[in-house]
Parts: sequence; structure tokens; C-alpha cells
Amino acid sequence: QVQLAESGGGLVQAGDSLRLSCAASARTFSRNVMGWFRQAPGKEREFVAAISWSSGSTNYADSVKGRFTVSRDGAKNTVDLQMNSLKPEDTAVYYCAAGVRIAVAPLRARFDYWGQGTQVTVSS
Repeated sequence: QVQLAESGGGLVQAGDSLRLSCAASARTFSRNVMGWFRQAPGKEREFVAAISWSSGSTNYADSVKGRFTVSRDGAKNTVDLQMNSLKPEDTAVYYCAAGVRIAVAPLRARFDYWGQGTQVTVSS
């Protein structure tokens, strides 16, 4: 079973940067895609970014393209989300997820393992 733990959340001002990290307790090749999601108060959870463990191919939500970058370190079993030019509307609980790829281009997956989440608050 894959266990995921997020870290790196916090309170920042608009325009600042923040880096989130997700540590996976075990790497299973059946879970070949890692993703980041977020959920703001009163809203549904939404997709943010995804990355393939093997190829490193990525996919981003339109709202974060050009500002966020997802990366992975297979040796450390970690996936990071670098968030730049943060906006108040980026405020949410951010979740790491692991899943099985269902499409290559754009990269899509069925996610079935989730972390507990980390809070990101961006003040204006």
C-alpha cells in the first residue's frame, strides 16, 4: 500500500513562492502517475498537476500553467510542486495523489491513493 505525506504548506503573500513536497512510503510500479489536487473552502477538489514517474511527462490545470512546476525524484520517492507568483485564489488544502495512467497526451490518471493534505494560504 502506498502512503503519501505532504509538507511545505504555509501562509504567504500574493506574488510569493512556495514549494510543496510529497513523500511516498513505497513505490509501486502499478501506480505510475503522481498528482496534485487542491480544495478551497466551499469548493470541490480540483486537479492541479500530474507527472509520470517513468517519462516525467506532465499535465497542468490551465489556472496554474506557467506558474506551477511539478517534478519527481524516483530515488527519493518524492514529488514536488513549485508554486510561483501565488495568488489569493490559490488558497486551498493541497493533496498529493498516486494513480494509474489512463491517457498519455494529455497525461491523465485514475487516482486512488491520497495524502492528508497541507494548507496553503495566500494573503492579498
